[in-house]
Amino acid sequence: MGITTSNEKTTIIEGRAVLGIEFGSTRIKAVLIGEDNMPIASGSHDWENSLIDNIWTYSLEDIWKGLQDSYQKMAEEVRQKYGAEIQKLGAIGFSGMMHGYMAFDKDDTLLVPFRTWRNTFTEQASKELTELFDYNIPLRWSISHLYQAILRKEEHVSEVRFMTTLAGYIHWKLTGRKVLGIGEASGVFPIDINTKTYSDSMIRKFDELTASGDFSWKLADILPRVLVAGEEAGVLTEEGAKLLDVSGQLKPGIPLCPPEGDAGTGMVATNSVAQRTGNVSAGTSVFAMAVLEKELSKRYEEIDLVTTPGGSLVAMVHCNNCTSDLNAWMSLFKEFTETFDMEIDMNRLYETLYKKALEGDADCGGLLAYNYFSGEHITHFEEGRPLFVRSPKSRFNLANFMRVHLYTSLGALKIGMDILLKNEGVRLDQLLGHGGLFKTEGVGQKIMADAINVPVAVMETAGEGGAWGIALLASYMVNKGEDETLDEYLEHTVFAGKIGTKMDPDPQGAKGFDEFIKLYIKGFPIERAAIDCIR
Repeated sequence: MGITTSNEKTTIIEGRAVLGIEFGSTRIKAVLIGEDNMPIASGSHDWENSLIDNIWTYSLEDIWKGLQDSYQKMAEEVRQKYGAEIQKLGAIGFSGMMHGYMAFDKDDTLLVPFRTWRNTFTEQASKELTELFDYNIPLRWSISHLYQAILRKEEHVSEVRFMTTLAGYIHWKLTGRKVLGIGEASGVFPIDINTKTYSDSMIRKFDELTASGDFSWKLADILPRVLVAGEEAGVLTEEGAKLLDVSGQLKPGIPLCPPEGDAGTGMVATNSVAQRTGNVSAGTSVFAMAVLEKELSKRYEEIDLVTTPGGSLVAMVHCNNCTSDLNAWMSLFKEFTETFDMEIDMNRLYETLYKKALEGDADCGGLLAYNYFSGEHITHFEEGRPLFVRSPKSRFNLANFMRVHLYTSLGALKIGMDILLKNEGVRLDQLLGHGGLFKTEGVGQKIMADAINVPVAVMETAGEGGAWGIALLASYMVNKGEDETLDEYLEHTVFAGKIGTKMDPDPQGAKGFDEFIKLYIKGFPIERAAIDCIR
């Protein structure tokens, strides 16, 4: 049970409430939590990236405007609900889209426009660094952006004195501290999970690789310092307080936790930071995070390695496509009903047809579909063409049709997760699912459990999102017990007693999904032909 409104007001006035702000790709959200770690106020600001000179970016003006607007809207909700002004806080945390590139000179001036994770012109750098380190370095990682700038002989590189991420930039400007949480840092440069900082051997290799450039810096000199969850990462300066709260009400001196990336805050918000746990987010895209007990035996281009905010190694399987094609078919069915003057609510349509899928054959009756609106790196397609294919012998009915489109939404994810679970023997006690695929009770959850062959849980709090996750990290920093780990704090203090549902994989369903994935892989030449023939 949450605390009462009067208690929440007292918590706010006495400065014990905790604030988390996350910069997502389309929304900046501020969440204020009370002493039970549940949200008591929020505010958000919508924004969009811009394509300028073929680079996806957000301007510094938009960054600060969005931060201040989301904070002001949260503060206004506090005034309306509790009749209080925020002057003090127990702690603050900032989170943002991982990766990307923000480079600054000796005068702290941004050298080139912020290059977000969405930019994919770093292919040469990614490939060369992956070979050099024998460690998968994705296109979107910060080190890929830096090295690509070196390869392109960009003039600004010689002037770099500091590079960071969006979350790291905000934190630096509000505290004066050039630091990153370890989860965010693991998307900048590979982490040594034993030392809990950047890999020293890989830093030396990078410096040797770039020595001919005769730069005045070494890589270690320009990277943010790495901190783990629970460490204090500075306090809000007087200048920082004015940047965050333009009304001037907020006082300096508030402690901040290490800035984290959206992957890390997602793990926290779903209580998925302990080893042998993981979470899977399924919406427009789909990705799964599995917390590992040990390092993988070799590198895989399909698997990204990052860490939890506490520093445990995490394998990440990220797929570009999930529900877009499924949603397109649902819109077609909606148009069909409207043609006959039938008014059917979209939520009811989704629920009815999703549940219809459960009546289908476990292997989808021989139907095949690809949901590739865009390319899919796990299956090595640089472009995509949505496809539906069947043979005259296929069992073509509505249940199998719906089931195959649910299956294919997880097809690429299944291939990546099979590498972990079957090739590497990774053990997972459960995955926690969140996102639109799980909205219809029991359907997406069952399909996911059968696909991965791991129990899948869904909790109501999973929808609170990354802003809540970074607020929890800030709360952990100031409220943790002596020697209490992050996973212990989440399990016993935040999520204790939270009701969720867990669904085990069905042996017949798991076998059916394995049969489907064999056909899915066998049919890749069909997808390739569609890409070649349909422009």
